[in-house]
Amino acid sequence: MTTRTRPSGATEAGTPGTWCHWHEGPSMTAVLIDAVEATSGSGYGRYACAPCRQQRHLTPAAEQVTARRP
Repeated sequence: MTTRTRPSGATEAGTPGTWCHWHEGPSMTAVLIDAVEATSGSGYGRYACAPCRQQRHLTPAAEQVTARRP
């Protein structure tokens, strides 16, 4: 049986706001990290809560630098 580990600071209390794809639970602090594009159908966004962002050094999509096209 697989046991999942939740990062310190991840809680189950309160109304779930957005799903954190890293600790696989609800979070009130989750923000968009990246968007996954699908070849058919619609893509989806991956969100991470504050503790997961800090522990895994994840940068929110809004703060990521994108390459400019010539």
